[in-house]
Amino acid sequence: MKMPDDEIKAIVGETLAEHHRLQQENIDAIVLKAVASVLASFGIEDDDRRELRADLQHLRRWRRSVEQAQSYTFKAVITVIATGLMGAVWLGVKVVLGK
Repeated sequence: MKMPDDEIKAIVGETLAEHHRLQQENIDAIVLKAVASVLASFGIEDDDRRELRADLQHLRRWRRSVEQAQSYTFKAVITVIATGLMGAVWLGVKVVLGK
């Protein structure tokens, strides 16, 4: 008794899909265990996830505020230099016209 090709393809496809799903579950479990062991080696337990997240959010806000302060400082320095150059040019013009 011979099975139709479509039926064989369907069975093989289902089998491969199930195999892929099981393999993905194994990979997910291994990755989760590895991440948990790395965090545990840093002294962070599973119960500390909320605190870790809050700490990382705080660090991100801190980094952004430092970057913003650096940007304002750079703008202020450029403004001071430009103002000094304009003042020097103005004094030069006054001296030249004053003679």
